Amino acid sequence: MTLLNRLRRSTVAPALGRAPDPVSTDELNLLIDGAIGYAIYMLDTDGRVTFWNKGAERLKGWGESEAIGAHTSLFYPPADLHSGKPTADLEIAERVGRFEEDAWRQRKDGSEFLAHVSITALRDEAGRLRGFGKVIRDITSQRAAEHALKANAAHLASILATVPDAMIVIDERGRTLSFSRAAETLFGFSEHEMLGQNIACLMPSPDREAHDRYLLHYLRTGERKVIGKGRTVTGRKRDGTTFPMELSVGEANADGQRVFTGFIRDLTGQQAAEERIEALRSDLIHVARVSAMGTMASTLAHELNQPITAIANYTQGVRDLLDDPQPADLPAIREALDEATTEAIRAGNIVRRLREFVARGDLERAVTDLHELVAQAGKLGLIGARERGVEVAIDLDPAARTVYVDKIQIQQVLINLMRNAIEAMATSECRRLLITSQRQGADLVRVSVCDSGPGITPAIADTLFRAFNSSKSDGMGLGLSICRTIVEANGGHIWTEPSSLGGAAFHFTLLQAEAEMAHD
Repeated sequence: MTLLNRLRRSTVAPALGRAPDPVSTDELNLLIDGAIGYAIYMLDTDGRVTFWNKGAERLKGWGESEAIGAHTSLFYPPADLHSGKPTADLEIAERVGRFEEDAWRQRKDGSEFLAHVSITALRDEAGRLRGFGKVIRDITSQRAAEHALKANAAHLASILATVPDAMIVIDERGRTLSFSRAAETLFGFSEHEMLGQNIACLMPSPDREAHDRYLLHYLRTGERKVIGKGRTVTGRKRDGTTFPMELSVGEANADGQRVFTGFIRDLTGQQAAEERIEALRSDLIHVARVSAMGTMASTLAHELNQPITAIANYTQGVRDLLDDPQPADLPAIREALDEATTEAIRAGNIVRRLREFVARGDLERAVTDLHELVAQAGKLGLIGARERGVEVAIDLDPAARTVYVDKIQIQQVLINLMRNAIEAMATSECRRLLITSQRQGADLVRVSVCDSGPGITPAIADTLFRAFNSSKSDGMGLGLSICRTIVEANGGHIWTEPSSLGGAAFHFTLLQAEAEMAHD
């Protein structure tokens, strides 16, 4: 005899006027009352409780004496009572034989819980309805756990779908278990195509042929080359092209199976940027050397022009004094002095032309985006600024964006001023660097580099831009002189004044591109 048949016979027998089987009833009572976590009770054909087990008392809160004779609607929340659900549920069970659902039920204290409800129509041997059997189980915690699990899975899926780095999970045999959306974009394969495939297909030769051997070697010896470390390797895309990538591999144990998770970052753009920076660095070093040579030539021209001119004056005076020499010497003296005067003047002209060449230079000026120019200069000029605790702010005027300059030379000026500012703040408690730009008049743009350092000492303020004048113990005194030469050669002017940040502010002007084009 099945449990359901025993249950039916033991509960409907009194209603049929027959004495119940004492053994079966005792067994069923023990079984039913021992069903921890399940509320099991019987209803008559009108929906009133005729049997109430211990599990029903624990789950719902009503004792057996309170529940016997109560209508089943007592256990429904108010919203279900208004809709007539208690009667409708019994009608469905009577019509189809069994009714199951997950729905809210109410306890004696008024609290509600999510329940799995099973209602079975109980009929006698003739098929007449004798009542209903109900089994209730609290699934509130179970459903909450399921929702939490689904939410976590959805959250993980969203992370994997949006994380910028490609992520690939493989098993001990190198077969792909997971292939993120970023990996699909990077390699050109879909996850559907990669699942179950050996990860070696994403590697060029000879790594492709050696991968399985390396993985087996690690599993046998534990010797690591990539796992737990990051290194730069070469990847292979679907179309066969290769690219540099940074690979970090982690190891985990999932249900007794060892899995490996690889995080991959495409280094193509980074390497290209590094190459551009290196090329820019080479150009700037070249410009710095040429500018230094120009400044030295300019200084020498300035220093030598005066004595050479004096020599010309002296020789001319001597010539005048010797207007009445001894007759035999006069032709030779006059000829020598004339030659000396001619050479002295010629030397002065050469020096003067050299100075003019250095001051103007052969520039390659063009219309340039000032914002981009500042950004590129910052990549070199601000290296190490964050590590030194320098707070950098850049505020550029969008209305003064294009200038007419030699791009490489002006970047050299900015880099020199940025590095000077960072060094000046080395011992300052507050380290702030501000780079700004704004229109100045109708034709110029003013660029400023301001710091919160100790400022400029009065002793060198007047000679700050003069060559071989430096406040640094190991400085040559050419940096700011080079900056002045470059700015002036580009049609601007450079000066300094106290900064609103408490240190020094260096300003220089550049010609606006619009003004230059209008002038042309």
